[in-house]
Amino acid sequence: MIIVDNLLKDFNILIRKEGQFSSVRNLFSRGFTVKRAVDNISFTLKKGEIVGYIGKNGAGKSTTIKMLSGILQPTSGNIAINGLDPSKQRMINAMQIGVVFGQKTQLWWDVPLIESYRLLRDIYKIDKNIYENNLRQYTVMLNLEEVLDKPVRQMSLGQRVKSDIVAALLHNPSVLFLDEPTIGVDALSKKALYDFVLRINKERQVTILLTTHDLKDIERLCSRIMIIDDGRLMYDGSLQDMTLKYGKYRTVAVEFEDNIPDFQIPDAELVSSADNQKIFSFNRLNTTPSMLIDYISKLYSIRDLRVIEPEIEEVLRNLYSETMRP
Repeated sequence: MIIVDNLLKDFNILIRKEGQFSSVRNLFSRGFTVKRAVDNISFTLKKGEIVGYIGKNGAGKSTTIKMLSGILQPTSGNIAINGLDPSKQRMINAMQIGVVFGQKTQLWWDVPLIESYRLLRDIYKIDKNIYENNLRQYTVMLNLEEVLDKPVRQMSLGQRVKSDIVAALLHNPSVLFLDEPTIGVDALSKKALYDFVLRINKERQVTILLTTHDLKDIERLCSRIMIIDDGRLMYDGSLQDMTLKYGKYRTVAVEFEDNIPDFQIPDAELVSSADNQKIFSFNRLNTTPSMLIDYISKLYSIRDLRVIEPEIEEVLRNLYSETMRP
């Protein structure tokens, strides 16, 4: 279990003087301004949850991950991961977590992949049977057998990211932090990675906190999401509830038996018309798809129809616009 209580992180940013002899003046007279990266956020993650942690660039996602992993010390507030404080018990905490930063690798660049794994085995003091079983299972699941003897620098980006995730899981951590793990990875490798993550979560009940800019990843993996903006936690709940609250407008696409003229229906707006298909937008608070379809079917013969939920990007835009109102 992960418990975060009123977590706050400030950074002191140097104010650089300009003008003649500015470099010398900066050496002897320094001023600082405070940048608040994480602003009193609190949340709890239960064992076995996969939670999406999303926000704009600079919102505070990576700073939070670094505090949870013990890399950064909070300015104030408390963190407990299975009862341990990451900043005060960093070495012990490292034994129970795995971390993957998409922009960085924990693998040794110029040596064969298997040598990185052997070094991690020694660092984490992994039992021989556990190490061999995990290595065999994970490399088969991710099709990495053929690159074990290849230097990391010679691997494709997809192979390297897969290898990094294996490295993070060799010591059987109960918690996995994935910080933008699939930046630049092709769609096929990304699918393999997330199939693997879902399986590990299901079989081993690993708690996973995922940050990503690809909202399709969130839809695929996470039933719960947390949204951070300017260091503050704006939303913490299910994806479904967020869609219901901030995705009020849905569309219904109707295909008719024949080409028919455009027409209007109550509580909906015709937004697209092509050949024998028409698309209507409606507010879920004012009507339902069944009411609209019942009305339309009394006017014309319907061949096919589908109800389209709002895209998560649209839901997020609505959330930002509503929560940012003064």
